[in-house]
Amino acid sequence: MEDFVVFSLETHLFFARIMKEHAFFLEAGFPGKEKAWIQKAAWFRRQFENFLRQAVEISDGIISRSVIESQEIVTEFTLPAEKATNRLSGIPIDSRITVMEQNLQSGCEEEHSRELRRTVRNMNERGITLLNGLIEFKQNILREVRECTLFTFNYPLLIEHIMREARLYRSILQELRQNERISYEIIRSKEEFWNQIMMEHALFIRGLLDPTEEELIKTADEFAGEYRELLEMARMQDSWAESALTKKSLEETLKYREFKAAGTEGILNCGIESIILPLLADHVLREANHYIRLLEGQDKKMS
Repeated sequence: MEDFVVFSLETHLFFARIMKEHAFFLEAGFPGKEKAWIQKAAWFRRQFENFLRQAVEISDGIISRSVIESQEIVTEFTLPAEKATNRLSGIPIDSRITVMEQNLQSGCEEEHSRELRRTVRNMNERGITLLNGLIEFKQNILREVRECTLFTFNYPLLIEHIMREARLYRSILQELRQNERISYEIIRSKEEFWNQIMMEHALFIRGLLDPTEEELIKTADEFAGEYRELLEMARMQDSWAESALTKKSLEETLKYREFKAAGTEGILNCGIESIILPLLADHVLREANHYIRLLEGQDKKMS
């Protein structure tokens, strides 16, 4: 079982960045008249940015090499994507955190001090509190959008999508609070969760591409179909089906990562016509990298 301190910090390094970017996308998606909504989204962006900075400062020399090498924390595109997105949106992004993440070093297994364990427990509690607020904020946005009293450039499904990711993050922290470990049931449920997320990424990409990008739209449709099939496979419960699903999910997500990486580079180089912010392209690439690491770890356990 992974060390409580290491697992907690690795969870924060991935998810706290995802959450601060969710808040960013919400902030960027409101029309200028919605000042109160914009200010609330900006508040969550700053809170998770500060939270991520703390996680990065603590994690250096502690986290595993596999997490650093997975490129789920940062990719080669993250820093230029942040700079381009800041220039396009005018919304501030603290890229000094990204530079710190690029310089993170892994550590060896060792006994962690009581003080460090206490600090990490407090971080987990702070994370749960922040997530409770962010989830409620997203729920309020979705409710008002569906009641046609609020407009945002973000799809209702996208708001549902980012709400589910926040709930997963919270559920992990709540289990760590209770047991200081993650159960097999949560590990298994993550696979179905991330296949759903990957399918929805394809649907969002399809909807945000310019209609003239016909080949990319077709490819995004094909990926959505593949993940839809994987979700159907997940209904099978025997051990053979679990192993087959993991292998097929890994194979599909490795191909999907290449599509996302090429797309991120194309958007950064202004070679793809779309309404996709560069940071959103890098965001979904990092999520694929995270899922690949989980799948590779699960595949090794089943072999």
